[in-house]
Amino acid sequence: MSISPKDKDTLRRLAGEVAEIAALPVHKEKADMWRRLNRLEPVRPMVWINEVCWEEMGEEAQLTIADPVLREAERRMRHWLYHWRHLPVDMIVDGWIPSPLVITDTGFGMETQAEHTKSDIAKNAIDYIPIIRSESDVAKIRPTVVTCDRAAGDRNAELLDSVLGDLVEVRQVGMTTTWFAPWDTLIQWYGIQELYTDMIDRPELVRMSIARMVDVMIDRFEQYERMGLLSLNNANYRVGSGGLGYSDELPQPDFDGKHVRMIDMWGNSTPQIFSCVSPEMHWEFALKDEMRILDRFGLNCYGCCEPLHHKVDILRRIPRLRRISMSPFVNIEQGAAAIGQDFIYSAKPNPAVLASNSWHPDLARRDLAELLEKTRGLHLEIILKDIHTTRGEPKRLWDWARMAMEMVGR
Repeated sequence: MSISPKDKDTLRRLAGEVAEIAALPVHKEKADMWRRLNRLEPVRPMVWINEVCWEEMGEEAQLTIADPVLREAERRMRHWLYHWRHLPVDMIVDGWIPSPLVITDTGFGMETQAEHTKSDIAKNAIDYIPIIRSESDVAKIRPTVVTCDRAAGDRNAELLDSVLGDLVEVRQVGMTTTWFAPWDTLIQWYGIQELYTDMIDRPELVRMSIARMVDVMIDRFEQYERMGLLSLNNANYRVGSGGLGYSDELPQPDFDGKHVRMIDMWGNSTPQIFSCVSPEMHWEFALKDEMRILDRFGLNCYGCCEPLHHKVDILRRIPRLRRISMSPFVNIEQGAAAIGQDFIYSAKPNPAVLASNSWHPDLARRDLAELLEKTRGLHLEIILKDIHTTRGEPKRLWDWARMAMEMVGR
């Protein structure tokens, strides 16, 4: 595979900057702080930013390379460098770049049917058309077949190494993200209103649907494990919807150093569509089946955007649970009291503060101050995510990052 001199120069310039930053001692200090947080040891609140609206971040973040493999390397490095210059908070820059294995699967045999919502307010929203309305429809959810093109993965790694290997290490990596959200997928086939009424009118159909979905998703993870496609995520990887996964509790003591198992990794699950569901129904129609996969991981995270402040009691049943997502929609005091010192309070400030007609840093500061006061003494991480817009003013996000670090530092 050939590469143009211009693309090569671009990648090498970026890699040189990454290597220089990665050599700074601050990254070892931050990694130790993340480990302490993940061990539930005292450490100041940790801050991280992701899911940025990159199309608004200007020329620094714009990609120029067309080749998909090289473009992905460019994307990673440009985003790392942008974060470091403007939003460093508690990020860590590694001196290596991943070359992902080429993993595909056949899907679950269901074809999502949807149409765009006709609304001036929700311009990008879609309506899902329910296709699961009977037991025979549930049976159409099929186990997926996973494949890995090792030769293609080797070629990609060799290409990156030939361009960047003298500046940054190139490492082949498999699946590090263990995002397990069966309802996120299932709801596209079941329908939201249909789910909410069927939990009362047809509970057996709901139970059958989630059980089947969890079965096929567990089967996919088991294939990853058998095929040697999993990679450790106890380092500079996002775990669940939270912060970085640095941990000396993973992998397990009997890890052979080569074949990564689910028990050697962080796991996660979330049923975001259950935001308005009672704790009892949450257990019956989601968590009871999610437990079958969570039991297989070494440490666990739970939740994303759904409010969980009133559901901590049922979450305590999760084996080796370490962090609980506290979305923008929680009662902070109630969540803090329920979590106490037992888990990481993974706070998600509301990113809407960045999306108003004009920027009001005083409101952002007020929200952070309230969060810090009400969670004082807890194991706290602050994860700003789901940033869909800064209204074309990326400096708002820079301001928020500086403000957050100033406040947690106090």
